[in-house]
Amino acid sequence: MVDYTVLAERAFTLLQGHHQDEPLVLPTVWDAWSARAMVDVGFNALSIGSHPLADSLGHADGENMTLEQALEGISRITSAVNVPVTADLESGYDTPAPELIAGLLEAGAVGVNIEDTVHSRGSMRSPEEHAEYIWSLRQAAEAQRVHVVINARTDVFKYPGEFEDPTVEVVRRLRLCTEAGADSVYPVRLPDVGTLKSILEQITLPLNVTAHPIKGAVPEELDLAQLSELGVGRVTFGPLLQAALTDCFADFTRAWQ
Repeated sequence: MVDYTVLAERAFTLLQGHHQDEPLVLPTVWDAWSARAMVDVGFNALSIGSHPLADSLGHADGENMTLEQALEGISRITSAVNVPVTADLESGYDTPAPELIAGLLEAGAVGVNIEDTVHSRGSMRSPEEHAEYIWSLRQAAEAQRVHVVINARTDVFKYPGEFEDPTVEVVRRLRLCTEAGADSVYPVRLPDVGTLKSILEQITLPLNVTAHPIKGAVPEELDLAQLSELGVGRVTFGPLLQAALTDCFADFTRAWQ
């Protein structure tokens, strides 16, 4: 049985973490083992990535696992640790906001990442449509009396040729999501530091970047100190922590081959 008082406390703790002097680093995990490992080395909040979770189940990213499978995976992770956890639910699996939030909370997560690429139709939501879904998620969370931390993601930089000015489009979308009730924003595949700086100057919410735990953050392999100096508010690893471990397997096992 989920304790909503505990969930509300964890959601508040997670939200507070977005407003500190240094970026909040949320290692991206995919199962109970990886979650416990990250907590054991000192991280006090985690993210669950759809890509590594899907990989762990033998599926491709892009909502190729079902929502039920995603929520089962999330539940296994939240049951294994006593820290706030936010989860990537891709574009929402074509699920109404109240149902998605209810499933997320029942699985024990207190944050959610939602992107604007709708996988079932192979296209992006309009800026207004994405903001409306973010607003619906906020209303659904408030109805449950848990301030679910919403990370609003845009994939504009994945499809730059589709926009006259991708940076202008990103800022437009992130501002609409801010007005809709998001707590942080996430423009994936930032092309360069100049673009990152430009966006940071034009938004008010904490901005999420993707980082490789060894090579550094996107863009340009920035380290934590550089991200902090720029004013980045949040760091997640996406599939790159899992990928980094995969890269090490050859070294780990060479003596046994």
